Amino acid sequence: MNAMKSEENITRCPWCLSFEKYVRYHDEEWGVPVYDDRVHFEFLVLESAQAGLSWATILKKREGYRKAFADFAYQIVADFPESYVQELLQEPGIIRNALKIRAAINNAKRFMEVQEEFGSFSNYIWSFVGGKPIQNQIQSMKEAPATSTESDRLAKDLKKRGFKFLGSTTIYAHMQATGLVNDHLVGCHRYEAVKKLGESKKD
Repeated sequence: MNAMKSEENITRCPWCLSFEKYVRYHDEEWGVPVYDDRVHFEFLVLESAQAGLSWATILKKREGYRKAFADFAYQIVADFPESYVQELLQEPGIIRNALKIRAAINNAKRFMEVQEEFGSFSNYIWSFVGGKPIQNQIQSMKEAPATSTESDRLAKDLKKRGFKFLGSTTIYAHMQATGLVNDHLVGCHRYEAVKKLGESKKD
């Protein structure tokens, strides 16, 4: 589908039009370059939880995840004990999947190892796109990729480092969400704004 006009007569990517929180996410966050490690960790937790589900489902549970996962403070998540895992398995505000919950705890530990090696997780992940966002020019949803050469490389490296539930498709979604790639449709009102943010990235 091509970019579609919403009720406010603003043209948006069509995937976000099903409910208001999705529209706000599209307009305010999706594709904006992220350099904050806590935000990167938040999206890694949410995207690893998404496996087999829709992003809309995860977005609706985002506040539940924020509360259950200590506002995505990876230092705290890394030390979650097994007793808390059992509590989380009873928490309706998140996806109650033991493998995904344990993966988030494991990934918090691996995340800090990457920080120690590269100074920040942001430094590490941006190195896979040469430090600047990839500016795609997608005309319709039919052209939207699910993976890329960069996401393949990044997912392979993360797996080697011991991260879990972060395959190439999941990592490509992370790259889209955190602005390593601009996949707004060219006709979307956010395309040029996000492109300018990437061009004026911090030094």
